[in-house]
Amino acid sequence: MTETTTSRRRRPDGPNAGVLAVVSLALTIASVLVPPLLASGTPFPSPLGSTAAVSGYFVQHSAAASVTGFLVFAASVPLGIYAATVYARMQRLGIRVPGPTIALVGGIAASILLSISGLLAWALGQPVAGRPPALLHTLDYVVYALGGVGFVTGLGLLIAGIAVPALILGLAPRWLAWAGLILAGLSELSFFALLIPQLAFLLPVCRFLGLAWLSVVGFLLPRDRHDVPRRGDRAGTAPSASEVGR
Repeated sequence: MTETTTSRRRRPDGPNAGVLAVVSLALTIASVLVPPLLASGTPFPSPLGSTAAVSGYFVQHSAAASVTGFLVFAASVPLGIYAATVYARMQRLGIRVPGPTIALVGGIAASILLSISGLLAWALGQPVAGRPPALLHTLDYVVYALGGVGFVTGLGLLIAGIAVPALILGLAPRWLAWAGLILAGLSELSFFALLIPQLAFLLPVCRFLGLAWLSVVGFLLPRDRHDVPRRGDRAGTAPSASEVGR
């Protein structure tokens, strides 16, 4: 075993990306399922509802809103670490195209927007007296814009930045890479929900399926660039990582 091989194998690889995505997905699911248990089955209000319904939720179920914000904020942390970890992994694999940087930018943006959304949701749950219903409704729109549209758009960039190299280099099964590209496209289209409320159904679909996709890919990405040509040879079409890096 050469010294170069030994140092490569001992190089720190960071946390397991698949585990990070699973934690973020679990916290996201918890943010949807747990708070209604504290609010007699009432889910976090959509801003598309009436002002009376939205403001009434935050007045009557402040604890549930606070828990929602806490869990959403918590879910943003492992996602940001995931983006940095996968970026470093793809750099190590010798991928010198825009994909890894797009993934990093999208992942960091998604993490930041989700964290701000969670903190705002937590603030909405604080028992402050005398808050105007219109203010509560407006802030709910802000939570929706940041943690819904903004987050999913950033998530789509993260997925696209991983899916394209994964497809070209054979870093993951082709069907999985194509599924990622489809999810990324739907995620980017979801920002039209700001103008067409009927498209809001794309937000939860892309959020949960996107995080599930990141979980699977996080476990499958090779750790060493010497694994990439062998995977590409099996696919029969993918170039090596060194070819992409040139």
